[in-house]
Amino acid sequence: MIEFTRVSKQYAREVYALRDITLSVKKGELIFLAGPSGAGKSTLLKMIAAIERPTAGKLSVNGTDIGGIKASGLPYLRRNLGLIFQQQKLLLDRNLLANVMLPLIVTGSSRQDAEKRARAALDKVDLLNKAMCEPLELSGGEQQRVAIARAIVNRPQIILADEPTANLDRANANKVLAALKSFHGVGVTCLISTHDEQFLTGADRIVYLDRGRIVDGWHNGVANPVEVSP
Repeated sequence: MIEFTRVSKQYAREVYALRDITLSVKKGELIFLAGPSGAGKSTLLKMIAAIERPTAGKLSVNGTDIGGIKASGLPYLRRNLGLIFQQQKLLLDRNLLANVMLPLIVTGSSRQDAEKRARAALDKVDLLNKAMCEPLELSGGEQQRVAIARAIVNRPQIILADEPTANLDRANANKVLAALKSFHGVGVTCLISTHDEQFLTGADRIVYLDRGRIVDGWHNGVANPVEVSP
């Protein structure tokens, strides 16, 4: 489903965010990307969504070459992706229901269908009872769960979550991870980045990055050297 082949991302001379990454992701996998801040986790996720492009190597997502994709092809690529990035904020001038409806409205769904699916998405993250609330009425953990509802309302094949538990207390972080794992439970491919190793449980694999390289790969807690980049 996702194939990195010797992919690098270089921003300036000798400044690499990713270096020589080789990684395959199968349909339905749950993968945690672990490692310290600045390891390259966010860049790797952004490359899958074509927010960043490779400067070397090849990356394909569902058969699409990310390095060669044109701007006109981005909506079709991202229609199959649920994106949960730290810089993506809820819109403060509308309620939670309207926030979650927005991805459907902009892709041409009727308001009736968009509202029905948005309510279902909020129900999945246990926030349907707050659908009419404004974002600032919610806690940080609740806002993050709304962001998850917005990310999955399009029924994506792949969820990309960048540090979704950052700045949350343990109880709210557990709720956020439980929501993400529930989508994996119905066959959605999930890649979740975190620097908090206390959350690295229940994954099919854990991929560790450091200074832009994959330094270790794990499968159900067992070292998997096949995943290690040179």
